[in-house]
Amino acid sequence: MLVVFLGPPGAGKGTQAARIAAKYGVPQVSTGDMLREAVTSDDGLGSKMKAIMDTGGLVDDDTMRDVVQERLKKPDTAGGAILDGFPRTVVQAAALDELLDRTPHEAVDVVLYLDVPEDVLVERLSQRRACPVCGANYHMTFNPPAQGSLCDRCDAELIQRDDDREEVVRDRLAVYREKTRPLVDRYEAQRQLIRIDGDAGIVEVFERSDKALAEWVNA
Repeated sequence: MLVVFLGPPGAGKGTQAARIAAKYGVPQVSTGDMLREAVTSDDGLGSKMKAIMDTGGLVDDDTMRDVVQERLKKPDTAGGAILDGFPRTVVQAAALDELLDRTPHEAVDVVLYLDVPEDVLVERLSQRRACPVCGANYHMTFNPPAQGSLCDRCDAELIQRDDDREEVVRDRLAVYREKTRPLVDRYEAQRQLIRIDGDAGIVEVFERSDKALAEWVNA
């Protein structure tokens, strides 16, 4: 079972991918994890990745394809995997199809798309706060600190990360609409996509995702 999670920034892809992965006993394969693992490897790909990241460069589509291919060859993915963060573009989706032809997985089985209104996404992301000292994360609406704007763990003043500021969030969503949103149409046309209403709490969205996936498995 090879599942791709799609959705805009703030939709909760990482959270839901982790829950689904745990439920079905397969690894969550996230872009961040793949990059970190590749950089620490001793092969030529690891050296290439480290050189790119050390200079602050962006990882190109071909390199990402190679990283994903190596990750999907590992034994823990034999029973399937949940892809979180890849593909992000139509070009990457085509590369994924091509590389899967050379793996036991052969093809993406199903795509779960977390559909959340843009105003909800802006609210979710712009209300996030973080502790600069201990790293604790909060949401001023759904998970606020007990003491105003102070961290519950260490009493440090919470901060808003730059990429959570409303103007930056809207820029991120604009990039998503241009680069990633076309994947929804692509996978829908291929009858691989299941839409999930992501405008709800974490548990409810998980239940919706789990139900949709179970129905697909048993179809």
